[in-house]
Amino acid sequence: MSTAAQSLHQHIRQELGQVVFGMDNAIEQLVIALIAGGHVLVQGVPGLGKTLLAKSFAQLTLGKFKRIQCTADLMPSDITGIHIYRSDTQAFELIPGPVFADVLLVDEINRAGPKTQSALLQAMEEGKVTIDRTTYSLPNNFMVIASQNPIDFEGTYPLPESQLDRFLMRIDLDYIDAAIEKRILMAYDKPGAAHNEEIAKQLRAVEADVLTEARLQAANITVADPVYDYAVNIGRASRVHPNVQLGISNRGSLSLMRCARARAAIAGKDYVTPDDIKHLCESVMAHRLILTPDASLEGIEAKSVIDSILGQVEVPRE
Repeated sequence: MSTAAQSLHQHIRQELGQVVFGMDNAIEQLVIALIAGGHVLVQGVPGLGKTLLAKSFAQLTLGKFKRIQCTADLMPSDITGIHIYRSDTQAFELIPGPVFADVLLVDEINRAGPKTQSALLQAMEEGKVTIDRTTYSLPNNFMVIASQNPIDFEGTYPLPESQLDRFLMRIDLDYIDAAIEKRILMAYDKPGAAHNEEIAKQLRAVEADVLTEARLQAANITVADPVYDYAVNIGRASRVHPNVQLGISNRGSLSLMRCARARAAIAGKDYVTPDDIKHLCESVMAHRLILTPDASLEGIEAKSVIDSILGQVEVPRE
């Protein structure tokens, strides 16, 4: 008999499989983030389906869905909202921005300027927004799904470290194999087929009870002391690695454990293993590591540094 987390994963994978192809790993990571209650950054070159994946996933979840298309001239108030004065009531009224949603899709987030990007910091960490000295609460299940192009593309701004750290994980999309690309051509080569609203309407939304049960299941997963020590040692090793200028924070270590719990739940287990943590290290850590200038000049990537860290840290016996 399937658990709630397994049923949730199977449902989302089946529904999204009608819209996107060859993204099973990305879908699994999105489900992990949904159960763990965190935000997701989807990265890849233009044209790989980042927006379609994020939008379709958002439509599967319950609640209000909003979207922001980031541009260089986007202002913080375009995200948070503004107060306007009503002469009939002689009072200021809040016109809420798109951040007041259950699921917020921030498309091409790194095309907005640093000032505008920072408008999401409080929302992503505290689930609140302060406008003109008044603080407003966001929905309990507030989730940001942001897409971005690689930072060396024209017209992009690198995200500040504080905002990168607020993303639970980063999902990297790459080119797919020929057979799957052929399926995409057959499905979307007709005029008007891309982002077809009729297909989106046919997607069955996730039931709130199933998501609640999946999160409760993840919270009840057993984690042994040696597994906690393993996660701590990985975090500490990232802070002293010779190729790393800034290692993962305490929030990063927490993200690793929360994701490991969700992955164990999806697998139908009642305990976290070191393999759960190792499997998620790249997704959780890669966007948080700031490499030294020398390492960057030598072409060293975060993935190879993470592999090096995992090779150094002793794996506990199960």
